[in-house]
Amino acid sequence: MKFSACFLVIVLVVGLQNLCIADWPGFRGPLGNGTVEDTAPIEWSNEQNVVWKVALPQPGNGSPIVVGGRVLLTCTEDEPGKQRSTYCFASNTGEQLWVKTVEFDQEMPHHKTNPHGSSTPASDGESVVVWHASAGLYCYDLEGKELWNRDLGEFRHMWGYGSSPIIHRGRVFLNSGPGEKSFVAAFDLKTGKTLWQQDEAEAGTVDRREDGAPHGSWSTPVIAQVDGQDQIVVMHPKRVVAYDAESGDIVWSCDGLSHGRGDLAYSSPVIAGDLCFVIGGYKGPMMSIRLDGQGDVTESHRLYRFEDGPQSIGSGVYFDNHVYLANADAGKGLQCVDPKTGDSLWSQRSPAAHWGSLVLCGGRFYVTGQDGTTVVFRPTPEGYEELAKNELGETCNGTPAISNGKIYIRTHEHLYCIGQ
Repeated sequence: MKFSACFLVIVLVVGLQNLCIADWPGFRGPLGNGTVEDTAPIEWSNEQNVVWKVALPQPGNGSPIVVGGRVLLTCTEDEPGKQRSTYCFASNTGEQLWVKTVEFDQEMPHHKTNPHGSSTPASDGESVVVWHASAGLYCYDLEGKELWNRDLGEFRHMWGYGSSPIIHRGRVFLNSGPGEKSFVAAFDLKTGKTLWQQDEAEAGTVDRREDGAPHGSWSTPVIAQVDGQDQIVVMHPKRVVAYDAESGDIVWSCDGLSHGRGDLAYSSPVIAGDLCFVIGGYKGPMMSIRLDGQGDVTESHRLYRFEDGPQSIGSGVYFDNHVYLANADAGKGLQCVDPKTGDSLWSQRSPAAHWGSLVLCGGRFYVTGQDGTTVVFRPTPEGYEELAKNELGETCNGTPAISNGKIYIRTHEHLYCIGQ
C-alpha cells in the first residue's frame, strides 16, 4: 500500500472547491496541515510593513481566517464570555464589515490563559461556521446573514474550550468538548442537521481523572485519505481515533496518550506520509501510527511510544519526510523530528513559548510566540537556520494566516495585516 502527502492535498481540494486559491479558510490553512502555496513578507515590526491593524474588544486564542476578501475571527465582548462574537473585516483595509454576537447568560469556567474566543472559524467560500462551545454552533453567509444554528449542549471544563470546526465535502466536523459530554460529530453544511455522532468512551470525566490529574481534549480534527476512504482523525484524551467521514464508524483507534501528568490532547494529529504523528498534552507521549489499520491498532500499527514528549500545544508540520514542531517550552521551542523513529534531529531555544502552530509558506516556516515575536526559518533537518525575528510586543496564542502575500496575526489586543 502506497501513501503520499498528495493524498491530503487531493482530498481537501476536492472538498473545498468553492474557495479561491489564495484563501486561508480554516484552522491551519487551505489544507488543514499548516502549508500554503503563497508568498509572504520576511521582516516587519509593530510599525514596519503593517498594512493595517484593528483593536479587538477582548483577548482570544482563536486564529483568523481569510476568505473572499474578508478576514474573520471569533472574539468575546466581555471577559465572562456572555457575549460571543464573529467579526468580519475587509482583508485589504481592515474595515469592519459586520459583527454577529450571540448572547449567553451563563458564566462558564475557563483558564485565564484561554479566553472564550479560542475557536477558529471555517469556511467553504460561501458560508462560515463558528463554534462558541456552550453558546452553540453557528453558520453565516459571507454577508453576515445567519443560515442556521445548533445548541449542542453545555461544555464545562475548568480550562475552557479550544477545538475548531473543519469543513469537508459539504460537511462540518467538530470535536465537541472537553467536559462531561464529549463527542465527534458531522453536520450538514447547508442545514446544520446532524449526520452522525460518536460519543467518546471517556465521557463522564469532567476536569480530572480519579487521581486528580487533568483530563480533556482541545484537538482540532484533521482529514486523511486511506485507500480512497476519507477519515476524520482526532486526538482524544487517552487515544487517537480515525472515523469514516461518511458514516462516522470508527476505522481504527490507538491507545497511549494517557500518562502520569494527565490525559490531555492539545495539538492536532500530523499526517506524515503513511503515518499519523501525535504528541499528548503537558509533555505527554509522542507516538507514530501507521494509517492502514483496522480496529484497535495499538499493538499492530504503533511504531513507538515515548513517554515524555515536548510540551505541545500548537500543531506540527510535515515536510520532506520530517515533522517540524513549535513547542510550548521555550527551551526547546523549535524542533525537527523524524516521524518514523521519533528521533529529534535538532532543537532550538525560542524567544518565548509557542501556543500557536507553524505555517510553511514559500519555502519558509513562520511561527508566532506568546510574546508576539514571529520567527522565520528554513525547513531543513540539518539544523536551525533563522531568517528573521519580528516583534509585535503583544501577547499572541494564535496561528498566522497567510493569503495573497499578506500575513494576518491575531494578538490579545489587535488584528494585524502584515504586507509590503
